[in-house]
Amino acid sequence: MPVPHDQLHALAHALSDAEHNATPVPPLTEQAPGLTSEEAYAIAADIVVHELEHGHRIVGRKVGLTNEAMQAVFGIDSPVLGTVFDDTTVRDGGRIKTSELIHPKAEPELAFRLKSPLRGPDVTMGDVLAATEYVFPALEIVDSRIEGWRIREQDMIADNGVAARVVIGSTRLPPGAFNLSTEEVVLYRNGEEFERARASAVLGNPARSVAWCANKLAELGQGLRPGEFVMTGTITSAMDVSAGDTVHAEFATLGLVSVRFT
Repeated sequence: MPVPHDQLHALAHALSDAEHNATPVPPLTEQAPGLTSEEAYAIAADIVVHELEHGHRIVGRKVGLTNEAMQAVFGIDSPVLGTVFDDTTVRDGGRIKTSELIHPKAEPELAFRLKSPLRGPDVTMGDVLAATEYVFPALEIVDSRIEGWRIREQDMIADNGVAARVVIGSTRLPPGAFNLSTEEVVLYRNGEEFERARASAVLGNPARSVAWCANKLAELGQGLRPGEFVMTGTITSAMDVSAGDTVHAEFATLGLVSVRFT
């Protein structure tokens, strides 16, 4: 039985409150058993409208669960989509207040900034490369508004793909300037290596993640616009972070991106 529209709206409102108050809520899949992925995207869309009505602006999109290791952690076998807003971006070397988050994790990613629109269906990796102005290194800080990360696929979708903050690295390279799949990154916390991996962990090639994003947006009647960027998904496992931590990722070609948690 479909979840009533009023309940979907109430769940969206609860997630927005949870984010802004840094106070988690029980899993939506417990509050609304039978919640479908389509209904979860409707909740996420409601949250986007709420943010736009409050003066925020969409600057990009994010694709989560593009890494088989992360899919295994959550028992989810397909990517999920989220939206990045202007007030969630952080400069390279900047600071993030942990008091504004619930239980954050850091992920090193490649991000693609577009110079021309991409709209599915049937967007290919070739289309992505032609539409990309440059690739930059980034740290995504994910944070579930669900208690204890007790999430299923529908919870993650509704919770804006667990998007929280994006740390934007300073290097800019066209996608043809280096090998996207073999680009290696080492993730550090307080100077100690956490994990290293290659970008092929992201659907074989992170450009494929951008294509997936464009095609998924088309299913929702939307597309990617020039000037927007796409976070393609973590290359390593997600790393827990807390106040006092300094996190940096060192990419083989794209260099460093870092952030401090206070």
